[in-house]
Parts: sequence; C-alpha cells; structure tokens
Amino acid sequence: MNGLHAHLVARINADGPLSIADYMGDCLLHPDWGYYATRDPLGVAGDFTTAPEISQMFGELVGLALAQAWMDQGAPAPFALAELGPGRGTLMADMLRATRAVPGFHDAMRLHLVEASPTLRAAQRRALADYDATWCDSVANLPDLPLFLAANEFFDALPIRQFIRDGDGWRERRIGLDADGALAFGLTDATPQPVLAHRLHDTRDGDMVETCAPATAIAATIGTRIAAQGGAALIVDYGAWRSLGDTFQALRDHASANPLEAPGTADLTAHVDFESLAAAARPAAHTPLTQQGVFLERLGITARAQALAARLAGEKLDAHVAAHRRLTHPDEMGTLFKVMALHRESTPPPPGFN
Repeated sequence: MNGLHAHLVARINADGPLSIADYMGDCLLHPDWGYYATRDPLGVAGDFTTAPEISQMFGELVGLALAQAWMDQGAPAPFALAELGPGRGTLMADMLRATRAVPGFHDAMRLHLVEASPTLRAAQRRALADYDATWCDSVANLPDLPLFLAANEFFDALPIRQFIRDGDGWRERRIGLDADGALAFGLTDATPQPVLAHRLHDTRDGDMVETCAPATAIAATIGTRIAAQGGAALIVDYGAWRSLGDTFQALRDHASANPLEAPGTADLTAHVDFESLAAAARPAAHTPLTQQGVFLERLGITARAQALAARLAGEKLDAHVAAHRRLTHPDEMGTLFKVMALHRESTPPPPGFN
C-alpha cells in the first residue's frame, strides 16, 4: 500500500465512500503523492502522448487559428494569450514560433499559463525561456483583457461524478472498501439530482451520466470574459456532445489500467461533455463540435505536412508521415478528438469550423 492508498483508506474510514471527483482530486493533485504533482507524465518515458508532442504542426495551426481570430477582431492590444494545462510547454512554444511573423501579435500579447503542477511548470519555463510568461493557478487569475485561449486535453482530467439513473432519481457511484479492505466501487441510494433533471427525457433506468462541476465553472469564466472583452477559446479533447456511459479510465505506460489500482501512479481521465461546456459558457457563442482531423485539414495541415516532408528523408520522413496520420486519420486521433471554439456572438468564429 503506497502513501496515497493509505491516505484514501483513512479518508474512507473517517468519512465514508468517496465520490469519483474526490478520488480523482487526490490521485491527480495531492501535494505529496498526486500524479501530476510528482512527475512529468508525457512522452515515450511517461504514460501518454498528446498532439503537440506528436508533431509541431498541431501547435503551429492552433496558434495561427488564434492569430487569425485576433486579426478578425481588429487586433486588440493588449490581449491575453493563454493556455490551460500546458504540459511541457510544447504547444505554446509551437504557437509562438508560428505566430512570430504575424504583425503586432507578439507585441500586443500578454502570455499566461494556467498550471497546477510544479513539475510541469518547471518544464514550461524551460520551453518558454525566451518569453515573458505569467503562471496562474486558475482561470480566475487571468487578466481582464481580450482572451485568446487554447485548452488541449485539459478538461478530460478534471474530476467527474458518475450517476446511474433509477426511476426519477439517481444513484451516485462512489469508491469505498470491500470486505478485504481493497478499494471498490459502490452505489448510493437513489436521490433526486436537480443538475440532471434535463437528462430524464433522454435516459433510461441503468444509464450512466457523468458530470464535471469544475469544467462547467471554468467554461463559465472563459465564456463570461470572452463575451465581455472579446477573444476566442479553442478547446480540443476527446469526448462527445452529451455524456452517456462510463468513460472513467486510467492510463499507465501508454496502456489502460485499473483506475483503483496503485492510486497516484496512473493518469485518470473521462470523456468531455461538450454540451455542458457550451451551455456554461453562455453568453459566449460556440461553434459546432468538429472532429480534430476535419479541423486540422481545414486549417491546411496536409499542405504544411507536404512542405515539411520536402526537407526530410528516411526514418525522419516515415515518422513525419506517421505523425500526420495519427493526428488526422479517422482510425487514430482524427475522430476520437473533437474541437469546439468559444467566441463573442458578434464576432466570427476562428478558422477551421466552416
């Protein structure tokens, strides 16, 4: 039993079974034993690889899409260029390199990174050493400026709760201890859940629905700022328009793992409910939910891939072709990952959505 496991058992013994959200919060962000607090999880040596780590093309196109949105809105100055959960800083570094030639963009930007992990903050400082960046603990700390924001695989790691429909009520899935003292799933008694009242018309007994209060709170803050000050947010993640079914999962060494086994040593995520983000972000407008492959093709990833390929050969060319496929192909990340933008009702959406 590791330190976090012992801590969780003590919590359960003192207060009863934990919600999935409480469990995820401790597993991911406990200051002593949390997954993100104690390691760099990215890359071949980590547990998963994100799109910016696969190819520079992803960050270049995201950066240029936000720069075009900035120009379409009259090039406001100053403005906040922000990223939520920036990983190693790879996405932002690629965004900044691609937008260096956009007239006035770098002079007007105020760079802000929202990151909770000390380990990842250190990596971001190294990647962005040439830029004057400010780190924030939450979106509430972002400056009161027009906001142009990227969030890639950020919302999927926020703590969720799971509910199973039982008549007109819902039973919450919680984590307690079995007869042998091991972590185990269980269910509460059925109770009304006002936050899920709108789901009674499209679910049946036994259906599971996931909610994520931190995600909707963050979307509300972003939407309020964009509606008031202008800007745009690009949200890229795996999920669907509406939550249905159990998507709680663990990833360790690039493979699925038991989320209750060795807590704090695996990444815990769930699919993003984009409908809830769009609703929370009002009065900001939202684009249609778009597959990542379609979004990147509309931004010109194939032309960019061909231009880069002209300077490559051998194994490097093979890796480059594989990266393009992984980002865009329907059998890879192309359809699993979705993109949605938030923007002011009176301004056009960023490119890539029509």
